This record gives sequence, structure tokens and C-alpha cells, in this order.
Amino acid sequence: MPSPEALTDRWSALLRRCGASVDPEPYGRDLLRRWAEPQRRYHTTEHLRAVLDHIDALAGHADDPDTVRLAAWFHDAVYKPDRSENEERSAALAVRALTEAGLPERQVAEVARLVRLTVTHHPEPGDRDGEVLCDADLAVLGGPPEAYAGYAAAVREEYAFVPDEDFRAGRAAILRGLLALPALYRTPAALERFDAAARVNLAEELARLEA
Repeated sequence: MPSPEALTDRWSALLRRCGASVDPEPYGRDLLRRWAEPQRRYHTTEHLRAVLDHIDALAGHADDPDTVRLAAWFHDAVYKPDRSENEERSAALAVRALTEAGLPERQVAEVARLVRLTVTHHPEPGDRDGEVLCDADLAVLGGPPEAYAGYAAAVREEYAFVPDEDFRAGRAAILRGLLALPALYRTPAALERFDAAARVNLAEELARLEA
């Protein structure tokens, strides 16, 4: 598990690089409190750390890596499994917090756009920052089988209030949609590293759901 102190340090360094005019730490503490809420099983501080690490690995593809990192901090900052407007509320939180922190309006708007993009994970061609954020967020799909199994189990726990039959049907529809995509990843590095393993993981989970 990532230590709160290490993540706070990453947040504070990021906000200072972006020119914040306030002390970054209170904002970081609020974000980490959100990421540690009890209803979370997959969308936790460990997921945040993993996304940030993947962004670091893919940063050479981005036009503005630090803006992508800001979006990662906010992309699931508001997360209620039984609500459908999490990304919109997360984007609104980003606008409010980053405006208060003194970041430029253009950058704040771009962070909000990137957060909203995680609804579909379908960046437009040439949206290099969107490609990096979406690939980092979906990298879990291409992990080793045991890591993917842990991810799938954690997602089920987050939706424990959904009856099994309904969950299987909804989850299977999501998996079929992902498998139908011509490419799960847009950056060359993520495509090479994760795509083949992700398709195996997704197909095996789908087969279990349909069994």
C-alpha cells in the first residue's frame, strides 16, 4: 500500500510545479481522505498510486504530463458505486479546488475535460494527454492474471448491493464492449505492454460470467 506521506509529497510537488499560490497540503489531505472512503474496494489510494506510476511511465507521449497527473488525482475523487455522475462531480471538485489553488484557468479546464473523459475512455485521435490518462487508468486490465483477479473481485465488492444475476449481465456487457474495441490502448507503449494480456483477462472473466 502507498504511504499517505509519499502520496502527499507527490501531490505537493506537483501542485508547486504547476504554480499553486497556496499551501498544497490541505488539498492533498482532502483528496487522500476521499480516496480512502470505506465504500471503496478497487478505487482506492492504491489505484491512484498505480495510475500515477503508469502516467510517469507514459509521460513521454503526453503534451502536458503534469496536467494529466492532476487529472489522475481527481478522476475518481468523488466515487459512489450507486451513482452515475461520479466523473462530473469529480470534475467539478477539480475546478473548485484548482481554481482556489491559483492554477491558470486554461489548465483547470483541461483537467476537468480529462476527468470527464474517463466516462468513456475514448479520447479523440491526437488527444495525447487523454490517451495517456485513459491508458494509465485501464492498465489494470493488462496485468498478471492474479492481479486482474484481485481487481475483478474488488469491483464486485464495490457493487455488493447489486444482485448476482444483474451484476453478471451488466459486467458481461461491459467486457464485451471492451473486447469489441479495435484497440484497448492508444499509446504505443501501453498497446505493446498491455493489450494482449488485457484481452486474455477480459475473455476469461467473460467466460466465467457466462458459464
